[in-house]
Amino acid sequence: MAPRRRTYRPPVGRGSVRRRTALRAGSARDNGILLLVGAVIAIAVVSAILGFIAEHPVLTGLLLAATAAVAALVVARQRRARRQAREVQAARSRHIAGYLTMDDKEFERALAFLCERDGCRNVQVVGGAGDLAADVIATVPDGRRIVIQAKRFAPTTKVGSPDVQKVNGTYRDVHGGHLAAVVTTSVFTKSALAFGKQVGIRMYDRQALAGWASGTGPAPWH
Repeated sequence: MAPRRRTYRPPVGRGSVRRRTALRAGSARDNGILLLVGAVIAIAVVSAILGFIAEHPVLTGLLLAATAAVAALVVARQRRARRQAREVQAARSRHIAGYLTMDDKEFERALAFLCERDGCRNVQVVGGAGDLAADVIATVPDGRRIVIQAKRFAPTTKVGSPDVQKVNGTYRDVHGGHLAAVVTTSVFTKSALAFGKQVGIRMYDRQALAGWASGTGPAPWH
């Protein structure tokens, strides 16, 4: 067997070690100088502010009062804007026609809004890829957890039994729900209605959704 060759590695010279040590020391020294300069500047700024306050207490009070007034005005405007947006959303949510023009995500958020409007807590929009047959999850007023599958279909497209079966297979064990509902802008097939009734899933077609939205009909947890 031929002897194994060894790769020659030159020894690390003392000069290289000294250079690296010097570089590290120089970097630490520079960082320390920067920290010291920053501290001095911060102390100078604070001292200047305190000196100004001591010399001009009335002007300082006026500036603080003006700042507080502007902040309060901004907060009030933001609250008013949110309230107005919610009022507009509430008005639109009462008419079924609006739901028919929504895309899937808008429909899910609209159902979440109805849940919040009617007293639900911990409302979550969870729909999307891999949602395992759940789009909205909420805690209803009596403490139960409801899982809602949203089906934003055209009026001519019916929700079939397989869609309802998926909800039945996941809402308890996967999502921890006490009850489940399938809410659609369309209608259900006869087999879907029969299966939903058999397993106790709430089936909300376009007419039932219109009643819930307008307040003339019950919510899915009633």
